[in-house]
Amino acid sequence: MRKIKAKLFAMRDRTGGWSTRFRSRGVSRLHQKSAWGVTGFFAVIPSWAPTASALGFLALSAIYGITLGGHVREVSESVTSAVGFAVGEIEMDGLQRVTEFQVLEALELHDRPSLLLFDAGEAKTRLEGIAWIKSASLQKFYPGTLRVVVQEQVPYALWQRGDITSVIDKKGKVITDEVDGRYANLLRVVNHGAQLRAGEIMSELEKFPGIRARVRAAQLRSERRWDLAMENGITVRLPEFKVEEALAELKKLDDQGGLLSRDIVAVDLRLQDRVVVRLSEDAALRRQTTIKGRPNRSKNGRDT
Repeated sequence: MRKIKAKLFAMRDRTGGWSTRFRSRGVSRLHQKSAWGVTGFFAVIPSWAPTASALGFLALSAIYGITLGGHVREVSESVTSAVGFAVGEIEMDGLQRVTEFQVLEALELHDRPSLLLFDAGEAKTRLEGIAWIKSASLQKFYPGTLRVVVQEQVPYALWQRGDITSVIDKKGKVITDEVDGRYANLLRVVNHGAQLRAGEIMSELEKFPGIRARVRAAQLRSERRWDLAMENGITVRLPEFKVEEALAELKKLDDQGGLLSRDIVAVDLRLQDRVVVRLSEDAALRRQTTIKGRPNRSKNGRDT
């Protein structure tokens, strides 16, 4: 779990405290009590009452101004932070592709964040709005620790349609369009609709690891069947049904005769009773030359 200290939070004044002390100066002559006093009703009013009334009026005016100006939250955060509830440490867990900066940006912590008033629900919504975050949870540990645990999306395949390539999850949902070398080992599925059926072809290929390792991409044809693009440029055309049987036949031909290492451009497995192999132009030319160079056979005699 990563731990970072929150910065630029509660700042004290240079004197090290929040209050200013006053020294008594004694009583001047102007403030000395006279020998006579007030009698009657006003005699029971305490001497500090006018000052208290004035301070109360100023306090009410300040509260009214704060409320009217929409500064209640700012003042509340300042007060709760000052008494020890400021966010001082943030713990993060589950980060792999998501950066700490992205998390901090989504938390929207201010200069004097109060853990007491921090809205974890809104922060959770913002975190789950990040492309790579599948779910997020936040916990408060008083007086000043915030823990963030995220579960990231798991990249499953690459989905290409035209010039656009995206990283998708197992359900075919796009995670991000920012594709780099980290995802080179993912299977690339091509054409519209292929993202929703990526698990279908992936599950078949996983039964034949040797073939899967040599597949560069799987192209969905007419939303019915798949063509496999091998790493050496050979195209393997799979049938719409009985894909496992077709791949088993391909493996057998490759194990016995190295079919996928030959000078061919395509292997057609769509027919159940035969395998059609298309030679490359050079291989076809060599084969034609070889056939022409064979000795002719006489219809009425032995080979010459």
